[in-house]
Amino acid sequence: MSASRFIKCVTVGDGAVGKTCMLISYTSNTFPTDYVPTVFDNFSANVVVDGNTVNLGLWDTAGQEDYNRLRPLSYRGADVFLLAFSLISKASYENVSKKWIPELKHYAPGVPIILVGTKLDLRDDQQFFIDHPGAVPISTAQGEELRKTIGAPAYIECSSKTQQNVKAVFDAAIKVVLQPPKQRKKKKKDRKVAPSCEQQVRGNGIHVVASCIEETRAWCTAQSLMPLESLLLLPVLEDGFFFFFFFIFL
Repeated sequence: MSASRFIKCVTVGDGAVGKTCMLISYTSNTFPTDYVPTVFDNFSANVVVDGNTVNLGLWDTAGQEDYNRLRPLSYRGADVFLLAFSLISKASYENVSKKWIPELKHYAPGVPIILVGTKLDLRDDQQFFIDHPGAVPISTAQGEELRKTIGAPAYIECSSKTQQNVKAVFDAAIKVVLQPPKQRKKKKKDRKVAPSCEQQVRGNGIHVVASCIEETRAWCTAQSLMPLESLLLLPVLEDGFFFFFFFIFL
């Protein structure tokens, strides 16, 4: 029997957005009532997703600035990141683009990111916003817009307290590693060849195309757009036939 594939999953995001609570909720089906910054020990267990058994390793990180130098040590060897922000904190939402994406691209370029909106249960809690007048809810549409901006393959909103969508967060992380999205291949532009030597002036630039001269069996094809004064097209006589060279002056 072959060994299960190991997947290292690292959670990142601002302090107090609920990263540790999400990990505890997922691994123990409990919700801590008191806030204790980053007390989650690294966790590893076999998990089955879509019939695939993997050994999932979970790493927690502290989002406070005091840990900016130490935090990247956890990024080494990461297969996927869970980038979390609070659905009741506009600052944590904005820091996804301002702080976390630049940090992850610098220390772990190319590693997929699952965007996670936490504290879903509080977004529709009117009493919470009465008690916290400075809090600003983040809508699903805003979260999806942010996902597109940072290029994340998935965005999931969850509540660690009610466990709504918590399992879906980690399932998505596993799936993106096992089945990475296909990258779009850039189509190569076909080179156009004019039937005869011609010059076409377009605005302040010149488009030059020199066609094949069958008599000399020589191809002189070129296509460029550049200022007229920077390009010189010269006819050259060889073996009784004219063909063209162009020179670029930068």
